[in-house]
Amino acid sequence: MLAWGLYGVPVRAIRRFSVRPVLPEQLTGLGTLVNNLRWAWHPETQDVFEAVDPQLWRSTGGDPVKLLGEVPAARLDELANDHAFLSRLELAVADLNGYVTGNRWFQADAGSPVSSVAYFSPEFGITHVLPQYSGGLGILAGDHLKAASDLGVPLIGVGLLYRHGYFAQSLNREGWQQERYPLVDPDGLPINLLRDGEAPATVTLTLPGNRQLHAQIWVAQVGRVPLLMLDSDMEENEPAEREVTDRLYGGSTEHRLLQELLLGVGGVRAVRTFCRITGHEAPEVFHTNEGHAGFLGIERIRELAADQGLDFDTALEVARGGTVFTTHTPVPAGIDRFPVELIQQHFSPDAFGEGVPIDRILELGAEDFEGGDPGVFNMAIMGLRLAQRANGVSKLHGVVSRGMFSGLWPSFDATDVPITSITNGVHAPTWVAREIHGLTYATTDTAETDGIFAGLDKTTDAQIWETKRILRQRFIDDTRARVRQSWLNRGASEAELGWVDSILDPDVLTVGFARRVPSYKRLTLMLRDPARLKALLLHPQRPIQIVIAGKAHPADEGGKKLIQEMVRFADDPEVRHRIVFVPDYDIALAQPMYPGCDVWLNNPLRPYEACGTSGMKAALNGALNLSIRDGWWDEWYDDEFGWAIPSAEGIEDTDRRDDLEAHALYDLIEKQVAPRFYDGEVPGRWIEMLRHTIKELGPKVLATRMVRDYVEQLYVPSAHSSRSLNATYDGARDLAAWKKKVRAAWPQIRVDHVELQGLGDVPQLGTNVGIRAFAALGDLLPADIDVEVLHGRVDSNDEIKDPVRASLSLAETYDGNRHRYEGELKLDRTGPFGYTVRVVPKHAGLASPAELGLAAGPSDPEDPSTPDLPAGSEF
Repeated sequence: MLAWGLYGVPVRAIRRFSVRPVLPEQLTGLGTLVNNLRWAWHPETQDVFEAVDPQLWRSTGGDPVKLLGEVPAARLDELANDHAFLSRLELAVADLNGYVTGNRWFQADAGSPVSSVAYFSPEFGITHVLPQYSGGLGILAGDHLKAASDLGVPLIGVGLLYRHGYFAQSLNREGWQQERYPLVDPDGLPINLLRDGEAPATVTLTLPGNRQLHAQIWVAQVGRVPLLMLDSDMEENEPAEREVTDRLYGGSTEHRLLQELLLGVGGVRAVRTFCRITGHEAPEVFHTNEGHAGFLGIERIRELAADQGLDFDTALEVARGGTVFTTHTPVPAGIDRFPVELIQQHFSPDAFGEGVPIDRILELGAEDFEGGDPGVFNMAIMGLRLAQRANGVSKLHGVVSRGMFSGLWPSFDATDVPITSITNGVHAPTWVAREIHGLTYATTDTAETDGIFAGLDKTTDAQIWETKRILRQRFIDDTRARVRQSWLNRGASEAELGWVDSILDPDVLTVGFARRVPSYKRLTLMLRDPARLKALLLHPQRPIQIVIAGKAHPADEGGKKLIQEMVRFADDPEVRHRIVFVPDYDIALAQPMYPGCDVWLNNPLRPYEACGTSGMKAALNGALNLSIRDGWWDEWYDDEFGWAIPSAEGIEDTDRRDDLEAHALYDLIEKQVAPRFYDGEVPGRWIEMLRHTIKELGPKVLATRMVRDYVEQLYVPSAHSSRSLNATYDGARDLAAWKKKVRAAWPQIRVDHVELQGLGDVPQLGTNVGIRAFAALGDLLPADIDVEVLHGRVDSNDEIKDPVRASLSLAETYDGNRHRYEGELKLDRTGPFGYTVRVVPKHAGLASPAELGLAAGPSDPEDPSTPDLPAGSEF
């Protein structure tokens, strides 16, 4: 805020900070509640804050720090003598203490050896009060922390504290996106500075040119989970280094590199500092949410080299064994890639220290595969090479990822690429409206998923319908206020905005569309035929209304043009009461939007949506999905959960594809969606779909299901690997030496001959056929390898679809280290059937037979030296 001096000249402060109130002793429990972000998803705690001053609670947007900073001292004194309020406060504090200290699912049922997991992400969406997120990646990370807290999983979150966060969006008169970066004052946030004694705890990175990058550590307590956020805005830094954590996803290429160095390298050092100061158990598993934090693996290798004297290969195995990498990117263009020269500068011995050879670091991120660029360092490639376990975020995204990264495993088909999938989920207590929760959920504890939706069976259709209308009206009221403010920002006067009071209708079918605005999400697909859309919006008996929100990246001119096109359509006086674009999409806008919508629209270009969780949040609030079968909707689609928009994949003409899919969308709305919504005063068939969605889809989309999957499928195996490799480091040394031996010997490995026994002239279903394979192992031993037979249905190109794998048994050994392996094939399906045999490395320390990227198959059937040794057989 500006003060005015002589002659109207503004007087600017040289520094700003927030002053927190001193609470009366009786109200210190309020400080306890504020400092744990559980209040962001716990309605009962929010009610306590609201009781402090209901009007102030609403005017501060539900921000308890602002609330306590602005509440009059007289009101605090009054509350300190209000026995009813003090009793309520005492119960809330006791409930929080029980939540953070009591046994949860992990302690009671997991039986896990995991002592602690460090979860790294460039952004975290916990609450709108802590604006450290831009979109789906951050919201997913926030939900991951919350669900881990609910389940009792011992997690430490690691991120950066951006002093300007992501941008606030507005529109100018022409409908063009404008960006503004409000200053984020840490003293005004529900976070605390980590202190080492009396001084702030810090980490330091050495940069090229003998520069130093210092960062202090802020801690946000997310239920049971501490979130560490590194902040470079310190006086000890030079101006350039001070700005490293200025904005999320902003700045030059080198600026982004410095952010990712601070997140990965500085993040590991911050975790070590936090554990030393607080006594928190050191993590056995490191989970990097996308490639932005991938440098954490290099820092762990440096630690092991410096502290334990390990060579690079041994340290690499130790670090890999306890690392999980999650990719969220469905296209190569979405991956961070840096010039090799920049990496060389920042990881030179002068900057990063001795013990980690720069050439080995460069190998980790090298695109040394067909079609790769030798001049760049690829963060996702590094993430995959530094993690023994990796996953995509839906089943379809797992397929896409295995294809996209198959160049790292050239000896294997895409189906064998060692990238699994765990489908994302959403944190129900954060996103489900209270009214929906009251109707449908039998318990408030979503850590216990059994029976939490049972309350829906006791609710009548009329109750559900009326509840949805109330939520629609609330969302409309919120939208009208936002649209009015948006038009004022665009230069309109109050006198010309009377029409805003009548936009949208609580009795009209309401469609929601809100997400980031890259081109593949196709914000404007609905505008392909404007006349057809207008007809749907203005239908005399079955109208629809659409509320749209979304931000384009500041550097994405194409995305901004899409927003402008949508805004200009929505500005048309003929339809502006039925379709609106609401600026500045964030958590505060999303929370009333999901329950206020009847249908959630999603129309990306398949298969470019990695997961897309907004439709999950809408479904938990009783909205039906209308979506292209992409991301999570592809695997869980059911015609009782909503409608699938047909995808015209395979059509290379993008305009024609958009036209086909848009008209399919119009047809679905006109002929199926709207008629079902307007079928009677209380549309029973619609309510039946709503019930089915919440009861059957609801348990699948929960973030607690997602985190359980991570624990059981990735964290526990990673902890086992980490523990075995860290015990004396002998296991890691042996594994590194074994890999070196296998790589050197592999060119000698071959399958000399394969034959079947008992096939017969006419192969019949159910027949057991003997198979024998002769393999030459060169300098390896039989214990070093596994001989597998792969069999199943084949296509017209003789490719085996969904192959069944089985290991053959060693039957006999011959001179020259040649061996015969035997087994059986069961002809368990009719039609074209094929098989092949391959040799793969085998070691107890491998997470997958494909880990080394090595496989040897039968000799080429056209090789004149082995004319009778076919690669397989089809019959």
